[in-house]
Amino acid sequence: MHSPQFPAEPSSKDTVERDVPGLRSSASDADRTPTFDVIIAGCGPTGAMLAAELRLHNVRVLVLEKETEPKSFVRIVGLHIRSLELMAMRGLLDRMLEHGRQRPAGGFFAAIPKPAPKGLDSAHAYLLGIRQPVIERLLEEHAIELGAQVRRGCAVADFEQDDEGVTVELADGEQLRARYLVGCDGGRSTVRKLLGVGFPGEPSRTETLMGEMKVGVPQEEIAAKVTEIGETHQRFWLRPFGEGVYSVVVPAAGVSDRAEPPTLEDFKEQLRTIAGTDFGVHSPRWLSRFGDATRLAERYRVGRVLLAGDAAHIHPPTGGQGLNLGVQDAFNLGWKLAGQIRGWAPETLLDTYQAERHPVAEDVLDNTRAQMELHSTEPGPQAVRRLLTELMDFDEVNRYLIEKITAIGIRYDFGEGPDLLGRRLRDIDVKQGHLYDLLHRGRGLLLDRTERLTVGGWSDRVDYLADPTAVLDVPCVLLRPDGHVAWIGDDQQDLDDHLFRWFGKPAN
Repeated sequence: MHSPQFPAEPSSKDTVERDVPGLRSSASDADRTPTFDVIIAGCGPTGAMLAAELRLHNVRVLVLEKETEPKSFVRIVGLHIRSLELMAMRGLLDRMLEHGRQRPAGGFFAAIPKPAPKGLDSAHAYLLGIRQPVIERLLEEHAIELGAQVRRGCAVADFEQDDEGVTVELADGEQLRARYLVGCDGGRSTVRKLLGVGFPGEPSRTETLMGEMKVGVPQEEIAAKVTEIGETHQRFWLRPFGEGVYSVVVPAAGVSDRAEPPTLEDFKEQLRTIAGTDFGVHSPRWLSRFGDATRLAERYRVGRVLLAGDAAHIHPPTGGQGLNLGVQDAFNLGWKLAGQIRGWAPETLLDTYQAERHPVAEDVLDNTRAQMELHSTEPGPQAVRRLLTELMDFDEVNRYLIEKITAIGIRYDFGEGPDLLGRRLRDIDVKQGHLYDLLHRGRGLLLDRTERLTVGGWSDRVDYLADPTAVLDVPCVLLRPDGHVAWIGDDQQDLDDHLFRWFGKPAN
């Protein structure tokens, strides 16, 4: 079995060009009917979220996860504002809130301790700290509730795509058939490597130890020492998580072989080197190391195979954007791939996944590069850090950086139009409650303040709400299933043109 590389980007049609080397003809594949519409490699947050989004549209989904059991370590991750909005759009936010801790949305950029600006344009303007195994479990449960199949202990070993679908071979030799394959299998993605997609960027230059463990000294002593050291070492902190447990981050310079997992003694040694004490750390929950490697896949799609999450981009965890970026990839891709499979997607719709998300990832990689420079203890970066700290006292600067990190500042290029066009719409109040409550089914939505428009033959894909009381500065908006504003106006013909652009031909 082989995985042919495409010399040029194929179109978004459901069939792949027949002149691509290495592809089988459809005639020889009459007995290769896909069992699934989509196979997803990887059941992390990105893969589970994508599976759920596809199931909202009755797409047959199989998720393959190479690990036999969910992760056991209890890493705390943060859901940023945009991810919280997405959870609210699908009715998942209350589940997340039950298991997380809300914190102020500030101090994200290079850990510069500035509070969030007032009046952020969101009903969910906070950070939600939540344990990674919990968020992965909740998203997997959500996908399964919607009908997705999840098989653990199954690793993708190879695949071959043709003009009808993709044949996926597992490590044990079993072969499965689907119309599309999506690699959500992490930074060392097997799918990406087999696909032959380049992953350019920079290798890791510095490494950092990160873990959660208990400490043996009073909190006041820790806080004083962290404040003192933090003035010159930004890659150093001990942050309490309750019950005597702390998140510990410390540079890994000179610590053992990077190919080996770190030990508690490694942490103690580095803490003593930098702080003069190891704080009596003991009883670790989990220990890990991370580098500042920064890479971005050259392409997110080759024929019937796509990439999302860490399989498409990796970067240092500063700013806490990685998991959020992957979940947002899934939200962007899910309805588009579902439309392709259900047969209503316009020809170019699937291509907009890369067109929209690749630049977003580029921006995240750039801002993490900048943040890592500001973590340096060298005089030059420290001078820039002090200057930026002063500049962030200006509301516009602080707001710009917060909106960048939390992804609420994203504006997709939908062409000429008001500033709201291409941006996500906040969770405004409508006569039926909250706007996001109307998006649980993953469909488009026309919010009509004129009460004169209609979605006509697109009613099987787009919902309609007439509400002249909605607090908007524009007459009507058409929302995509991911909450981004696809059209603004009050003319029915113009609306029909944009319904066709995003949701294909009308059903009648």
